[in-house]
Amino acid sequence: MAVMLDAWSIAALLLAGPLVVVVGMKLRARLALSRAKHRSLAGHSRLSRRIAALVPTYSYDDAQFFRADDADAEIAARRRAGFEELSRKLRLKAARTLGRTAEAAPHISDLQFTESYRVPFQFSPRVKAALPASSFVASSSGVQVTDLDGNAAYDLSGSYGVNLLGYDFYKGCMERGARRVDALGPVLGSYPSLVADNAARLARISGMDEVSFHMSGTEAVMQAVRLARYHTKRSHIVRFCGTYHGWWGDVQPGVGNPEAARDTYTLSEMSERTLAVLRTRRDIACVLVNPVQALYPNIAAPADSTLVASRPDKSVDRAAYTAWLKALRAVCSERGIVLIFDEVFLGFRLAPGGAQEYFGVAADIVTYGKTVGGGFPIGVVCGQHRFMKRYRDDRPADICFARGTFNSHPYVMAAMNEFLLHLESPGMQALYRDLEATWAARTESLNRRLGERGLPIQIAHLSTVWTVCHTRSSRYNWMLQYYLRAEGLALSWIGTGRLIFSLNFTDADFEAVAERFLAAAEAMRRDGWWETGALATDKAIKRRILREMLGQFFPRPWAWQGVDVSPTQAPPTQAPLPR
Repeated sequence: MAVMLDAWSIAALLLAGPLVVVVGMKLRARLALSRAKHRSLAGHSRLSRRIAALVPTYSYDDAQFFRADDADAEIAARRRAGFEELSRKLRLKAARTLGRTAEAAPHISDLQFTESYRVPFQFSPRVKAALPASSFVASSSGVQVTDLDGNAAYDLSGSYGVNLLGYDFYKGCMERGARRVDALGPVLGSYPSLVADNAARLARISGMDEVSFHMSGTEAVMQAVRLARYHTKRSHIVRFCGTYHGWWGDVQPGVGNPEAARDTYTLSEMSERTLAVLRTRRDIACVLVNPVQALYPNIAAPADSTLVASRPDKSVDRAAYTAWLKALRAVCSERGIVLIFDEVFLGFRLAPGGAQEYFGVAADIVTYGKTVGGGFPIGVVCGQHRFMKRYRDDRPADICFARGTFNSHPYVMAAMNEFLLHLESPGMQALYRDLEATWAARTESLNRRLGERGLPIQIAHLSTVWTVCHTRSSRYNWMLQYYLRAEGLALSWIGTGRLIFSLNFTDADFEAVAERFLAAAEAMRRDGWWETGALATDKAIKRRILREMLGQFFPRPWAWQGVDVSPTQAPPTQAPLPR
């Protein structure tokens, strides 16, 4: 019996040894993966979704709205007066446009969302009531857009990246292109002859073999990822903390996606630990890179709705980001991982050959969209033949299917051809040659003037894409967007987090924008929004907000400076628009 027990013990030990090794290897791999994630919540998608679901809704009452930083009564009074004057000015200026916006909002889901998320949620009800933002425009010309009331504003929204060369240019592309295919009309399924020329030009620009057309940038990225999984026979994709690749689930695994994305790793950009994960894991099909992250690595496009304190400049220089991309390229080549450059937003803005040319790094697949459509919706995938093929010669039933009714629409293809022809013009080549120096000088000029006036703002930029950085902690930095609008600058709904200039801004146009920017910042300071109360640091502000949130989970209201922050507090009543 003793002999048998010894035999069983020996067998158990022999079996346990390899098991311990396997378990240890898995734990080590899991630890390496966790360490490669960014330390912020944005780097931990599942955790961020769980925490977001717990954040309680509450809003500030009249007194707390102007003293959320424990400012004294004199500062609060200046803020109140400035706020009321700004409200009156914006309402009188755009009564018709605001009326149309209010009329349409109950029927347009996007308007309801954007109106609710222009500012931190604690301030949102009062801001929506007093500072409604218009969402309708009547015309565009040069670098300006005009609303329904006839107010012209310099456009700093860039139509979310579409407007690279000015609205008049795209009007021309659309009109000339329509004439070229008017005999064909909306024939779908068959290709207009322009498709062949577009494909050849895009293959040459991207340095790739093949091209496929889609109806949006989101669709293009979906297809690129799908092809990478098909050809590598691997399941997982790697995206980087803070990047945006469209709204579909696999590339938006955190807040905003109701379903968990289990085949997505969200890792930290510019990290040796991330490279170590890529070198060791066998389940990674592709790595997605959005080159605009060179401006703000590991942080999403910073919206004013999340601007609770300051927004320091965390941008990196071109050389550092180039070195990172080259290291990433080497690891992907070594491990057979498909490197995808998502240039839907940034494509053609940095250089004729996009980010590949600008940073000197070749991808395996590149996606384009927005501006390349010549004013129409478009998505493009360009890739090497070995990654673009949708079937296997030796397995006829093993295919990677992708089609779309409106892919290669004649009017879209014709406008795209107009854009691509212009891209090769001498004037465009000259514009690219001076682009970097022109926008570096313009940015430096405005930053110098802001500094000379003691205004707590600086601009970080990647060519013509800007982020407004706040050098002083304040609970009210998000208010700047409304002062900018009052000065005649048109922003996207995220406010000052991302300003996008079209390349047709002249020196005179830019000077007009700079003067308005300075005037808005001076007014912001005059009205006391940058005066500091007791909460004068980011840390103190965030601690206060955490206390407020925790207070919502207890039966008694959380007392704050004699004011109760109650979750049942009603928002201010919407004031009628001026007639």
